[in-house]
Amino acid sequence: MRGLTDGRTPGGTRRTTQAASTAVAVFVALGVSLAGCGTGGTGARDEGPAHADTAGAGSPSPAPAAKASPSKAPDRVDAVRLVKADPKVSPEVKRELKPCVADEYPIDVSYGKLTDGSADDVVVNVLTCGDAVGVGSYVYREEDGAYQNVFKAEEPPVYAEIDRGDLVVTKQVYDKGDPVSSPSGENVITYRWASDRFTEEYRTHNDYSKAAGNAPTPVPEPDG
Repeated sequence: MRGLTDGRTPGGTRRTTQAASTAVAVFVALGVSLAGCGTGGTGARDEGPAHADTAGAGSPSPAPAAKASPSKAPDRVDAVRLVKADPKVSPEVKRELKPCVADEYPIDVSYGKLTDGSADDVVVNVLTCGDAVGVGSYVYREEDGAYQNVFKAEEPPVYAEIDRGDLVVTKQVYDKGDPVSSPSGENVITYRWASDRFTEEYRTHNDYSKAAGNAPTPVPEPDG
């Protein structure tokens, strides 16, 4: 159920080394020439800095490659505390939000851009411990230094994800008699942020096969 559905080449090194060696040779030759023309034995220092036309006679030293700035890691939130303190979350979901093992909670958290806020939004899915069935999905947006609930879906089974800037919510569909592990299909709903709220863009429905996966696997016959 969970997740119902982001060097240098050897040739480049040699070219860099050759360019650097050429530049050093040119500057050494230029320094010797200027030293012969200067007065008082002080060489190029008596003449001041070289002009552009003089310096252009040699091959310029290759500029160092710009370093890519590391991507900023999103600020982590205490999702358990966030959900438990949220008045929009139903008491039933809060009761489900309890440790499964030790202090491990059945909760999935995703960070990404969904709204037009300056900080990453937070998508929280609350699951059951035994079957990992989604019982609640929420989106939190940072406003004035605090996270506000801007979306919720509490019709289980439900699961929310970030897909290329859109919010995609998957709700599994059960026919009468379907076990929890075998739903009959799913509805996939895509939401987009507009005018300070999420609006439904489109939805799709998928029916699952009842035949695939139900036949027993044949036992291989022994050789000989």
